[in-house]
Amino acid sequence: SNIYENRASTGEYTSGTWEERSQDINFADFRFSITHHFLQQEYVEDEGKYKTEEDAFPLAMEDLLCMNNDFPPRAHCLVRWYGFREFLVISPGANCEAIISESKCNLLLSSISISLANSGCQVPMFVQIQQRWRRMFAGECQGPGVRTDFEMVHLRKVPSQYNHLSGLLDIFKSKMGCTLSPLPPINIAIRFTYVLQDWQQYSWPQQPPDFDTIFGGEVGGVEFGKLPFGACEEPISELHLATTWPHLTEGIVVDNDVYSDLDPLQAPHWSVRVRAVENPQCLLGDFLMEFFKLCCTKESTEDILGRGLTDEEGKDTGDISSALSKLTEPAAAAPISKLSVSNMVHNARKHIRRHRHIDESPLNTDVLNSILLYLFPDAAVEKSSENPRNKVPQSSTGDKTNQEKDSDYNLYIQLKSAPSDSLTYRLALCMSLVNFYHGGLRAVAHLWQEFVLELQFHFCSHMLNCCIERKRARDEAQKMKDGGKESTRASTASTSTREVSPGKSWDSWSDSDDEFFECLSDQGEMDGSHTEGEKNGSKTKPDGRLHPSNNMTLLNSTEPLYIPITQEPAPMTEDLLEEQSEVLAKLGTSAEGAHLRARMQSACLLSDMESFKAANPGCVLEDFVRWYSPRDYVEEEVVDEKGNVVVTGELSARMKIPGNMWVEAWETTRAIPARRQRRLFDDTKEAEKVLHYLAVQKPADFTLHLLPCLLHAAILKLKEEESFEDIPSVKKVIQQTLSQASKLLHHPNHDYKTLEEFINQLMTIETVITQARSLKAKFGIGEGDNWNETEELKTFVSTLLEEPEVTVLGAGQGPAGSIIHRLFVNSQRVKVYNPPRSSSMSAFPSPAGREFLLRTCVPQPAPYSKALPQRLFCVLMKEEFRLAGAFSSDTSFF
Repeated sequence: SNIYENRASTGEYTSGTWEERSQDINFADFRFSITHHFLQQEYVEDEGKYKTEEDAFPLAMEDLLCMNNDFPPRAHCLVRWYGFREFLVISPGANCEAIISESKCNLLLSSISISLANSGCQVPMFVQIQQRWRRMFAGECQGPGVRTDFEMVHLRKVPSQYNHLSGLLDIFKSKMGCTLSPLPPINIAIRFTYVLQDWQQYSWPQQPPDFDTIFGGEVGGVEFGKLPFGACEEPISELHLATTWPHLTEGIVVDNDVYSDLDPLQAPHWSVRVRAVENPQCLLGDFLMEFFKLCCTKESTEDILGRGLTDEEGKDTGDISSALSKLTEPAAAAPISKLSVSNMVHNARKHIRRHRHIDESPLNTDVLNSILLYLFPDAAVEKSSENPRNKVPQSSTGDKTNQEKDSDYNLYIQLKSAPSDSLTYRLALCMSLVNFYHGGLRAVAHLWQEFVLELQFHFCSHMLNCCIERKRARDEAQKMKDGGKESTRASTASTSTREVSPGKSWDSWSDSDDEFFECLSDQGEMDGSHTEGEKNGSKTKPDGRLHPSNNMTLLNSTEPLYIPITQEPAPMTEDLLEEQSEVLAKLGTSAEGAHLRARMQSACLLSDMESFKAANPGCVLEDFVRWYSPRDYVEEEVVDEKGNVVVTGELSARMKIPGNMWVEAWETTRAIPARRQRRLFDDTKEAEKVLHYLAVQKPADFTLHLLPCLLHAAILKLKEEESFEDIPSVKKVIQQTLSQASKLLHHPNHDYKTLEEFINQLMTIETVITQARSLKAKFGIGEGDNWNETEELKTFVSTLLEEPEVTVLGAGQGPAGSIIHRLFVNSQRVKVYNPPRSSSMSAFPSPAGREFLLRTCVPQPAPYSKALPQRLFCVLMKEEFRLAGAFSSDTSFF
């Protein structure tokens, strides 16, 4: 047995940590499970706080009389009935029948009694008997010359003669059988519990539908760019009010079949707990879970929408390159105006969609058009002179401070998502709304097809503008060449603002000047400059120089070593990197495979060599290595014949290996500046590959790609809603959730089970926030002008969600108590009932449960025996009557 302080502190049973250890044992041919329950406590070195006498009462007997932890809200039933801090329970093992036979019960109890006596153990030991649901236990506790027997009575109905305190006192006295006169005073603690279930007087938790919006008639319908939030049903099912009279003695209070002093309004102690609805329907959670289910579908777009419909669209959206060829075919020599290009692109868009029959569309046409305009706001054709590109929809996040923007930036990086209000982010929100409100999987597949078509259209129109701009640039370049140096400079300066037709700015044709690497053969002549190489009479003039490299010079001349202008490496997404890694890994470890792998990875190296040769005529491989890979050029200081220190250098050992790829590449490359080279990143070709990749995606694939964005939006929504309620525990859980999501979403292969568990966590957070909102509405927080009372109520409501039971300050006379009283009054008004005996009790219904705790110390079994603890815990409910008694006796002379 552990050493404890003699008395547990007030509330320790609720705030402390309860632990248990279990072990299976066999008794004859029967399997039992024995469990040790105990309250974890810190040891104190002051030995004066403990009883060390050999004849001291067992700790369990002292717990029977302790009044500091009566009616603990969160504890084992035996702790509530007997007040123990430590006990053992023996129960039938799994798949074993209950112990119903009286002879078996007596056999077990006698065996327990012998084992306790032989071992000297003073921890109470119980045996679970009867069916498990009845929670029936019998047991014993032994100490030096003392013993306590634990007995129980369990009935379906409350006997009428014991339906009040007077009858229970009679039972207690008769069971003790004490012959002393007068009897020692009996300490009484009483708790009545009232349950409030009727919330009819309160408003619907969600705002009524707005029939003027695109989601008219839908509960919780929101505009594009936002997620719905909140419960569709009352998230709080019951409020339990416990009115307690903690310290009474017989004769102070009257409670019999005729009259009762137990008025809940006069109870000195009130405490409240709430019972939440299990898994209430919440909009945000439903959105997330329904969208997550799409990630688990197996059907392709053809299976969902039908092969005929997708085939017709495929004819129109076939080869993007052929579409570009048709759009860029040379036309008449007449100038092309911006209006004619717009008409051409607009007709192309109509041609793409001309086979779509409205009746066959899973998604309503008006809804589809609204979504596409939300995703592509620059696609709107305005009759006014205002440029539609300047019309940006309002952000769903509203005005934000720099700190909030930085926080959102870090968040989308953590979650492997996209920035708020970006195209991908918006698409995820629209997909979830369409899935939930407008047709489910078929509508989602339809929207995806239309989204890919829009991307193809935007790419075509943008590429067309770029092609026209590049053509004009070449024409202007030719004019500059023919017109001389001055006209060249003037034309070059005005190229970006030259008008195609009066009043039309050339800037409006394109957003970028470097869509392509243009190989203008006369670029060197256009700038009118002569290089240093030409002045020195060199045959090859340098080109594509960025700036000199510190004080370095070429090894074979006194010319400075120039860092060349190079192409940027081709961008690689994570999936492309993974695909490339798989291809390279398949080449194996042989010499041939290693050589082939090196050649595949050398595209950027070849480009840089060409740029370096163009910028540094007369250079050698060693010069390139000194700049590109300094560690592969080994320098050392030597003393020449004249005694001077000379720095010499040579290539590293790996560079001298026969067949070295760097040597071979250097010998085959030509001096070509970056602007004349073949592009490392062919944007047109890569765009075509991306569009094809998107077009063949299954719904499960693209919804899985969009899921991080939706989870990102959901977390932002939870943070926003929590800020209104200010719940510290929820704030902490959200931070933990962010950390978990960061690890979960960065994994390339998502674990669907873990994802579902994560979504359930978000649903739990939403539920807690809606519960807090419901409680605040019921307690009128934010409606009054008394700031002090409001803060007190806020703290009270916040604690209700975190603690199993909360004390009401001031009981029925405090701010929270007055509101609770009014809640019961309003609930009673909507019921038909007979008025009770006193007007003060009319506000409350009949107690759902009544608990009576009776304690005293009397000598047993004889008047000259030690005065030992006696205890009876009584539970009276509508369909349950339970007595749990602990009766101690002196065994010194018996």
